[in-house]
Amino acid sequence: MIDQVSLRAKASRVLLGNWRGQSTVPAGGLYPHQWSWDSAFIALGLRHLSALRAQRELESLFGAQWPDGRVPHIVFDPVTPPEAYFPGADFWRSAEVLGAGRPATSGLIQPPVHALAAWQTFRADPDLARRRGFLPRLYPRLVAWHRYLIERRCFGGHGLVSIVHPWESGMDNSPAWDAPLSRIDPVPAGEFQRRDLDHAAAAERPTAADYGRYVRLAATYRDHGYADSLAVHAFAVEDPLTNALLAASESALADIAAEIGADPAAHRAAVAELSAAMVDVLFDEGEGTFRSFDVHSGQSLGGGSVAGIVPLVVPGLSVADALVKTAVGRRFRIGETGLPPSFDLTDELFDANRYWRGPVWFNIGWLIWQGLLLHAAHDIADTVRHALLSAADTAGFREYVNPITGQGLGARDFSWTAAVTVDLLAGATR
Repeated sequence: MIDQVSLRAKASRVLLGNWRGQSTVPAGGLYPHQWSWDSAFIALGLRHLSALRAQRELESLFGAQWPDGRVPHIVFDPVTPPEAYFPGADFWRSAEVLGAGRPATSGLIQPPVHALAAWQTFRADPDLARRRGFLPRLYPRLVAWHRYLIERRCFGGHGLVSIVHPWESGMDNSPAWDAPLSRIDPVPAGEFQRRDLDHAAAAERPTAADYGRYVRLAATYRDHGYADSLAVHAFAVEDPLTNALLAASESALADIAAEIGADPAAHRAAVAELSAAMVDVLFDEGEGTFRSFDVHSGQSLGGGSVAGIVPLVVPGLSVADALVKTAVGRRFRIGETGLPPSFDLTDELFDANRYWRGPVWFNIGWLIWQGLLLHAAHDIADTVRHALLSAADTAGFREYVNPITGQGLGARDFSWTAAVTVDLLAGATR
């Protein structure tokens, strides 16, 4: 039996401990800066503890938005020693593009879950948000962010957004990326110094070869001034998670627009267009899941990633019933365990301990929980909710957990794990 009062108190202490004045770090040692989609999930939990702090979390992130609309995946803390994280601000050289006086950031992005988080944050305390002008100030920034994705990242001609680096997916070393990554010549390990292995076991992190490929892709993008052109990007993939979260966030933007007196029609149309394109291009009817699409090869990629069922978060998704069937089937078994593995349990590439190649992540569990609720799969959603709370209680607020043993892995006192726990305890729905 979970002591919910005690669990909430412990999760709150993690979030308070990782707060840095204007934003929250994912984990003090391994991730000492602000991360884009982390902050969105963190706001979902903070809204129950301090609606003001949740609003400031998102405002801080969007304060580092680029003029072209992109929201960088890392905003660097200027007081954190440069050697604390690689690749750091000196690697990305954002000032060469943005000019002096702007926050130092990376040039990559992460999945666009921010409008969804902003709407939920507003709902936690509408009176406070209205007094502060939270949504009127954030709405044009969110619109610019989505416009960047739709106008600058639609390389495949399908009306879908492409990611140009595995880090942009948020699911860094998923086996889904193995094929396109195999074309990339890795930077030799001796030419850079990883910092992640100072905080986590090598068996739980990406391999040296994969990390070298990540560095190669990032350096190439940087050296081309972060120009978005298919000729620049050796890795260009239409990812179902990124596009699903864009669609879900467009739905949230419609709600935001209605709240502030803007016209929601364009956002509602975008949801329908993205949803239809995803089904037409990425859905594998035989497998009952979405697959990523490699723009360069013109081929679908492996379908074992949990990203393939995350589109449950899209309102009105025509293939939602098939995704629920896949989620409870033998590949993910969430009807039994309630814990969504990050990769197909039956696939030979499944690795229960290594980063995104098998372990359970709490933010993905939260998205699937929300998607199940959205599509009226309430009993399965309740199973997921209770399993995630139990895992957080048993393993502590770890970065991810082994889906078979429940062992905690990766960073300790991980912010989005704590934040999701607070939200799950509140039993919040859309």
